[in-house]
Amino acid sequence: MILVMDVGNSNIKLGVFEGETLLRSWRLESKAGRTADEYGVFLKSMFEHAGLDPHRIEGAIMSSVIPSLNYTLEHMVSYYCQKPLLVVGPGIKTGVNVRYENSKEVGADRIVNSLAAYKKYGGPAIVVDFGTATTFNVINEEGDFVGGVICPGIKITTEALTQNAAKLPRIELVKPERGVGKNTVSNMQSGIVYGFTGMVKYIVEKIKREMSFANVHVIATGGFAELIASDGSIFDCIDKTLTLQGLRMLYEINKDHYNR
Repeated sequence: MILVMDVGNSNIKLGVFEGETLLRSWRLESKAGRTADEYGVFLKSMFEHAGLDPHRIEGAIMSSVIPSLNYTLEHMVSYYCQKPLLVVGPGIKTGVNVRYENSKEVGADRIVNSLAAYKKYGGPAIVVDFGTATTFNVINEEGDFVGGVICPGIKITTEALTQNAAKLPRIELVKPERGVGKNTVSNMQSGIVYGFTGMVKYIVEKIKREMSFANVHVIATGGFAELIASDGSIFDCIDKTLTLQGLRMLYEINKDHYNR
């Protein structure tokens, strides 16, 4: 079994693969104050609940956008799985040519998503990842990451609205039945959901025009993918485990070096 971890600004997504099959996946809060043992207890508990043995882990790989958590999670995997942790970063083979002004600026999760999208769906492709930030990742016909767009995420936008407008309440992020709301909550839900839908649709179309993409696969992933993708006119598919699958692919590319 292979353990994969995607450390985002809000959540840590974990998955266990047997070959190409994702056996189980979980989410934990990304909390810098936790120790390796605290994360280890979570891992052990989740494995036990799923009927999995952490000592069957053959290898582990992680992408992370929170460097301060890296050592903690490396120590956790080393102690509780008795395996070293492969971290996506300089020196690792990605199989993705990054055509960016400074390749070191590109988040590891964006590289992982680009690899998985190209391997699964071919190129060109646009991956829209609805996480803490909403990222648009553009992959050309050859599988190169050629750039993209970064926007505020749905959750932090909603929080900013309630924190900075004293009379606006916290709301549940669901799609309202109508665009024109009849109360404050439905007004806010409409603005957030349909506003983001319009933004995403415009940016995707702009990318297609700028890149002269005719037949491009547009993929939605991330925690809020289904909320926006329910529009039905933007995406070809929703692939909520795309990042985890990409991490498994990266492990396969690098496993010979890992097992030395």
